[in-house]
This record gives sequence, structure tokens and C-alpha cells, in this order.
Amino acid sequence: MCISRLCLAVLLVACGNSDDDPPDDTGQQPPGALTLRVREVVSGLDAPLFLGAPAGDARLFVVEQTGRIRIVENGQLRAEPFLDVSAKISTGGERGLLGLAFHPRYATTGQFFVNYTDRAGDTRVERYRVSADRNRADAASASLVIGVAQPFANHNGGMLAFGPDGMLYVGMGDGGSGGDPQGNGQNLNTLLGKLLRLDVDAGTPYAIPAGNPYANQANARGEIWASGLRNPWRFAFDHTDRRLYIADVGQSALEEVNVAGAGEAGLNYGWRIMEGTSCFGAASCQRTGLRLPALEYGRSDGCSITGGYAYRGSIAAIRGHYFYSDYCRGWLRSARIAADGTVSDRRDWAVGPLGQVLSFGEDSAGELYVLSGNGRVYRIEAAS
Repeated sequence: MCISRLCLAVLLVACGNSDDDPPDDTGQQPPGALTLRVREVVSGLDAPLFLGAPAGDARLFVVEQTGRIRIVENGQLRAEPFLDVSAKISTGGERGLLGLAFHPRYATTGQFFVNYTDRAGDTRVERYRVSADRNRADAASASLVIGVAQPFANHNGGMLAFGPDGMLYVGMGDGGSGGDPQGNGQNLNTLLGKLLRLDVDAGTPYAIPAGNPYANQANARGEIWASGLRNPWRFAFDHTDRRLYIADVGQSALEEVNVAGAGEAGLNYGWRIMEGTSCFGAASCQRTGLRLPALEYGRSDGCSITGGYAYRGSIAAIRGHYFYSDYCRGWLRSARIAADGTVSDRRDWAVGPLGQVLSFGEDSAGELYVLSGNGRVYRIEAAS
């Protein structure tokens, strides 16, 4: 995933051309159907990579790649950051402060979690607490939850999210370079190329949940929930339908969206056996036991998928639509994905130029936001 204006060199390596692109997944909006627009909420941010909020909290918390978490309150960007970890991180390209998740009981625990690459470029997930000032974190409260060594500078993942089960999920890329040279995606002895599931309310600093597929298995890491991922830059839970959406960035041909039930453990999404629905680096491959993507698109449509959320806000007509974009093209699309993987009601929304779409965000009311490399945050709204 190319996530800042500094990563063009990485983008050229990771996003090559393909002569065999599949049909794209655009759809025509029916006449008289709903029209969406985007409204600028805030500008002047430094590579905004994530937006979220604690349950029941009207504020917006925006992660800047360079190391700050900013607060938007009553439509205004507060001058003082909620947290500043810029002195602890490496940044640029695909490194930096990459993820944020509030504890489901933040109102009582005051806990939140961040994901960043440290000065050595390795992944660190840390736990913090809010201070007596609701708009300032207690920087001294930092404690390490998990650290993962990164062999290369790219494919760090970075997303954090709590699932409907109250567990913390951590997205880990395959370690970087190109083509997964270390074979991490299919290696259950490493946390790279995986989705992790941690119980941060038990153990020190966490416990491995009993329901994890390899919790009691030798020669496998118990933290693993799913494998076969290249760079799950953004994933999201739909707490209403208890579904998990993983947008996995492709190598040189296909970008993909994977969908699973929130409780489906041990799924293998195929990398590097497959890229999307195609065999990677071979004329044929063994697909048995792999979960294939529900959506994919090729290089004629973009270079690096930016995953979003299933919409659960105030616009009834699009509730349940999964929204996503592409870093290079900046379009806005959505689709309904049924429990059996059937895709319907595909939409390509004409909302105007969005710039390089770095990420999506969701507020406490289920409204969606688009975060752009131009330093702006846009809210998705009905046009009339």
C-alpha cells in the first residue's frame, strides 16, 4: 500500500502493469437513484491515515503518518494533538504511525492502542490511556503489547480494530520487498502476512484467545487468526452483520477484497500461492483450502486498493454497502456482499476528485469519511 507523497518509488515497484486484467467491478447507477457527495470536514493534515472515535463520542480522532493523533471537535481541528509519538517512529514511504483502535469500553478504561514502525522500522503495537484531560493522552502510560521485526521497509500493514468479540485484531503485511521472498504469507511460524487476534484484557501484555486456530498447535504462532495476506492495509468489521472485510493490496495484477464471517477462524487468503483469483508466478496452483476474494480489479482500474467499511450511517439506501477506493485513481465505489460471497448493487459514485485516497474512517454514528493525501478529510453524504 502506498500511503504518502513520499512513496512513489515503492509504488512503481509494487504496482506494475498487467496485460491480462479481469473485467472491472464498476456498475452503472440506475436513473433516479441516490446521489452521493463528499463534504470537506477538515484540511491541513499531514498524511492522514486513519480516522475513528470511541463509542458514543462525537469527536473525530485522526492519525497523521508523521506521528500525531489530532482531534476534530465541533468541526474544528484542535491545535494540540491528542498524542504525539513522532520522536519514537520512523516515517516516510509505508512507515510511520499507521493505526489506532479505542478499547470497546473506552469510556471506563480510557485505553486505546496504536500501531507504528519504530526507529528501526519494526512494528510496535502499544497501549495508552487518556489523561485527566479528555483531549490529551497520557504519553507516559505507553506499554508494549506486541512487537514484530520487519525485514524490509514496505508492507507493514498497520491496521488495528476490535472485533465483535472484544478481541484486538492486528493486520500484518508479508514483510515487504516484492513477491514475498521469505514465503511469510504461508508460514505459520511467523506473524508476517497474517491477521492476528489478541486478548488485551487478559495476560501480560496479552493472552492468546482459546478460539484462535493455532492456540494449542506446535510449529505455529498462536496469535494467528488468518494467513495468506500480502499487505492488508485496511480491514474492517461490520458489527451489524458480524462480518470481516479485508482489502489486500496486490503485487502486479490484482487488488482484492476478502469477506468472511467474523467468527471464521484459520482462513487462508492465498498469498503467495495466488494473487486475487489468479495463480501467482505459475500457470497453475492448488486452490483447495483457500478463501478467494469476493471482489477484485486489475491494473487498468488502479494500483493499490484502499479498503473502507460497510456503511451503517443515516443514509438508509446504502446501509450494508461496503465502500472502497484506490490510491492511484481516487474513485469511490461500493457494493453489497452477501454472506455467501455474492456481490450485487455495485456502484461507482461520481463525487469528484478525491486525490490519493490514503484511508477511510468511521465515526461513532456509523458515518464514513475519506482521507486524502491532499491533507483533507471528506465526509460521505447524500447529495440532496
